[in-house]
Amino acid sequence: MSTHFYSDDERSGSIDLRLWWNFLRHLKPYRRWAFAMCGFGFALAIVESLIPPLTGWMIDEAITNGATEDLLMMGIAFAVMMVFFALFVWIFILSAGRLATGVAYDLRKGCFERLQELPFSFFDVRPTGWLVSRVTSDCSKVSDRMPWVLLDLFWGSTMLVGICTAMMLIDTGLALWTMAIVPPLVIATWFFKRKMLASSRNMRRTNSAITASFSESIAGVRTTKSLNREARNLEEFGTMAGEMHAHSMRNALQAAVFLPIVAMLGSMGVGLALWQGGIRLEEGTGLSIGMLIAFMEYAILFSMPIQELAARLADLQSAQAAAERVQGLLEEVPEIRDGEEVTIRIEEQATRPRPGRASDGGDPEVDTLEYRGIGFHYKPEEPVLDDFNLRISKGETIALVGPTGGGKSTIANLAARFYEPITGKLLINGVDYRERSLEWWQSQFGIVQQVPHLFSGSIRENIRYGRLAASDEEVEDAARRAGAHDFIERLDGGYEHDVGEGGELLSTGQRQLVSLARALLADPQVFIMDEATSSIDTETETLIQGAIDEILGGRISFVIAHRLSTIRHADRILFIADGRIVESGTHESLLEAGGRYAELCAGQFTASDS
Repeated sequence: MSTHFYSDDERSGSIDLRLWWNFLRHLKPYRRWAFAMCGFGFALAIVESLIPPLTGWMIDEAITNGATEDLLMMGIAFAVMMVFFALFVWIFILSAGRLATGVAYDLRKGCFERLQELPFSFFDVRPTGWLVSRVTSDCSKVSDRMPWVLLDLFWGSTMLVGICTAMMLIDTGLALWTMAIVPPLVIATWFFKRKMLASSRNMRRTNSAITASFSESIAGVRTTKSLNREARNLEEFGTMAGEMHAHSMRNALQAAVFLPIVAMLGSMGVGLALWQGGIRLEEGTGLSIGMLIAFMEYAILFSMPIQELAARLADLQSAQAAAERVQGLLEEVPEIRDGEEVTIRIEEQATRPRPGRASDGGDPEVDTLEYRGIGFHYKPEEPVLDDFNLRISKGETIALVGPTGGGKSTIANLAARFYEPITGKLLINGVDYRERSLEWWQSQFGIVQQVPHLFSGSIRENIRYGRLAASDEEVEDAARRAGAHDFIERLDGGYEHDVGEGGELLSTGQRQLVSLARALLADPQVFIMDEATSSIDTETETLIQGAIDEILGGRISFVIAHRLSTIRHADRILFIADGRIVESGTHESLLEAGGRYAELCAGQFTASDS
C-alpha cells in the first residue's frame, strides 16, 4: 500500500483575504440570518459599552447621596440592560447556528455537484479519501468558523471603538497607559499567525493522506488478508498517524502559547490602569472612585474583544487550509464541458422547443460515429492513440481485441466523452461531438463493465437507475429481457432484495445481469460492453449472451472482450495494438488471413469458446 496521495498546490503563507471574501458569497441565501447576527452583535457591543459608566454612576451616587430615587432608577436601567444583554446573546447565537448549518449544506452540495461535472481525468489523480475529506471535514471546518469570525469582526470592532472612546473621555492619560499593550500584541499576532497557518496546512495535508489510505485499506481488505499484509499496513498507517500527531501537537502548542500571551498582555493593561488610576485618585485629580471602577471595567473589557479577535484570527488561520481546498474544488473548471454556442442552443431549445430535436437542438438520432485522425495520451510521453480512424454506423457492432494497453478501452472512453481527443475529431453524424450537448450525448450511452457497480439499495432501485421514471412493470420487463428475472425471484424479497454496498451481496454474474437490465431499461443509442464476461461462469455467460444479442440490435455497439463467444458474431472485429487498427474484418475472414487475430484465437481463446 502506497502512502502517496494527491497534494494541493501551496498557497501564500499569509491569510488570503480574497479567498475569504469569495466565501462571503455563500452567505447570500442566508443574509437575513447574517444581518441578524451582525446587527445584534453590534447592539450587544453597545449595551456592554454602556454598562461600566452606569455602574460607576451608581457607585458615586451611593457614596455621595446614599439610597436615592436616582439610584433606584439607575438600578432599573441596569436590570433592563441585562435583559437586553441576554436577549441579544440568544439571538446572535441562534443566527450564527442557522448560518453555519446553511453554509455547510450549500458547500457540501456545491462540492458534490462540481464532482458530478468533472471528467474522469480529475479522478484519475485524486484518491477517494482526498475527495471525501474535501466534502466532509473541510466543509465543516470552514462553515463552523465563518459565522463566528464575522460576528466577532462586528462585535469586537464595535466594542474596541466604544471602549477606547469611553476610556479617552474618562481619562486620556489612563487610556494611553492601557493601550500600551497594542504594539506587543500586534507583534505576537503576526509571529504566531504564520506558524499556525503552516502547521494547520500540514495537518490538513496529512489528514487527506490518512483518509485516502483508510479508504483504500477498507476497499482492499480481502487482498490484504489473502496476502497477510495486516501488520505492514498497520505500520504504514501508523507512520501517517504519527505525522498527524506531530503536526497536531505543534498546532495545539502554538495555540496554547498564543492565546495566553494575548491574555497576559490584556492583564498587563489592566494592571497599568489600576496603578496609574490609584495614583490619580490619591492625587485628587478629579477622578472619582466610581469612574475609576468604570475605567477598570473598561480596561478588563478592552482585553476581551482583543482576545476574541485573536482567537478568531487563529481559527481563520486554522481554517484557511481547509478553505483553500474547498474553494479550489468549487472553482475547478471541468476540462470537458459545453461550449458557449452549445449552451446558447440548449437555452433556446428549452425556451422555444422544436419538436423532434435533441435538448441542444441537434439531430436526436445517432446514425454514424466517426473517429477522424484521433490522437490521445494520458501522459504526453506515453501516447495511446495515434492518427486513429474509424467509422461506425447505426446497427453495427464493433469488437475490440488486442494486447493490454493497446488502447481498446480508451477508444470506448473517448466515444462516451469521458475523455476528449488531444488531436483530431470525433463526429456524430458528421458533426464534432464537442458541438453537441455533453449531457445529451452521455445520456445516449449504456455501459456494462467487467465489474459493474451497483448502489446500496434494492435490485429494483438499481435497475431503475437506468431510467428513473420507469414503472415497476418496465423494470421487471427489462430484467426478463436481460435474463435476470429468474434469479431475482429466487432471492429473499425478490426485486426488493438489498444488493449491499457496491452490490457485494450478489455474485459477479448476478451483478452483470442487473447491470444489463439497467442498460436495457435506459434504451441507449450507443452501447459499450467492456470485458463484461471475463469473470463469470459459463451458465451466466449464456444468459448474458442472450441479453447482449437483444441489446446490441439497432445500436452502435462496442464490445471489448477476450472470450470468443462474445465477439465472434460482431459485424467487425478490430485488432488494436499500439493505438492503431492492425487488422479489421469478420471472425471468419480474420481467421483465414492467419494474422495476429488468428494467433490470439489459437493462443488465448479456449476450445470451449469455439
